[in-house]
Amino acid sequence: MSKLGTLGARLHHGEVGYDFVKNRKIWYGISILITITAIVGLAVRGLHMGIEFQGGAVFTTPKNMSASVAQAETWAEEASGHDAIVQKLGDGSLRIQIAGTDTQQSDQIKEDLSQKLDVPAEKVNADLVGPSWGDQIANKAWQGLGIFMVLVVIYLAIAFEWRMALAAFVALIHDITITVGIYALVGFEVTPGTVIGLLTILGYSLYDTVVVFDSLKEQTKDITKQTRWTYAEIANRSINSTLVRSINTTVVALLPVGGLLFIGGGVLGAGMLNDISLSLFVGLAAGAYSSIFIATPLVADLKEAEPQMKSLKKRVLAKRAQASAKGEQAPAAADEAPYADDGTDDAAAAVVGPRNQPTSRGRGRGRPSGRRR
Repeated sequence: MSKLGTLGARLHHGEVGYDFVKNRKIWYGISILITITAIVGLAVRGLHMGIEFQGGAVFTTPKNMSASVAQAETWAEEASGHDAIVQKLGDGSLRIQIAGTDTQQSDQIKEDLSQKLDVPAEKVNADLVGPSWGDQIANKAWQGLGIFMVLVVIYLAIAFEWRMALAAFVALIHDITITVGIYALVGFEVTPGTVIGLLTILGYSLYDTVVVFDSLKEQTKDITKQTRWTYAEIANRSINSTLVRSINTTVVALLPVGGLLFIGGGVLGAGMLNDISLSLFVGLAAGAYSSIFIATPLVADLKEAEPQMKSLKKRVLAKRAQASAKGEQAPAAADEAPYADDGTDDAAAAVVGPRNQPTSRGRGRGRPSGRRR
């Protein structure tokens, strides 16, 4: 077995682990700082909306143009009197976007560009985009996002509970804010591809969060029937038991997206790939982060505010203090599987720990498989 596979098995069985929940205030602070930076960037720089949202004209030249991007940009701005965005495509043609132009202006700009680029006017393709079409796209995107959020909260509240639904909702808002803020800071153009990327990362982020929540739901069944583990400790075990899986899926997803962003968009100059690849890259990374460092610790905070969980925590700490006073070794949250030794049966104890894990370390080494002596 590989080292990563061995680590994953040890994390799953609770032999090693990191206390994510205990250090949750650090993660909250980091997330708040990143979110504030994103909001400030969005407020100061704003989003660079694509022509699909503003309206204007898109001119496409013939293949293998000798003019550089900088030259074409200067000529387009002189001809139109507006800012222009020029991209060199893979076949050597130029894609020139000019916002705020109408049909009459478009014809004149096309004539001016054909002269300066030294190509026949009929070989320069011009497409007009009306601003109303962009407004429709934006409205539909907001409607889709709102419906998605409502359905997610309802589903999670039914499948799990309202606290998990709230935590997942906060994590999704966290991911969207960071992604949009980075778009503003970097200055990439927002196009329909960007909207598609944003909706895609929401599904991925939710999937990663639900995996941890499912493990947490299974391990906390009948939690109040034992006095060895608090809810926060079992929540931490759920994160650790799915940690390697989350890392693997995130890395595998980021590799092709990173190829599109850094090689396709950066090295090869296919600027249109940046529209969707940046939102995917940032969103996938933010989604993996939020599922581990935000969603599950937040659920632990909400649950431990319940009277039942407060009472359980007091009993657990009292029992550990009593065991410490007697000179017995108290169990560590990351070192042993949850085990009920206060009169509950083995079946109740097993559901609190990882699936198929023995409820006692003495099993198979001469000790009976029941309660500890």
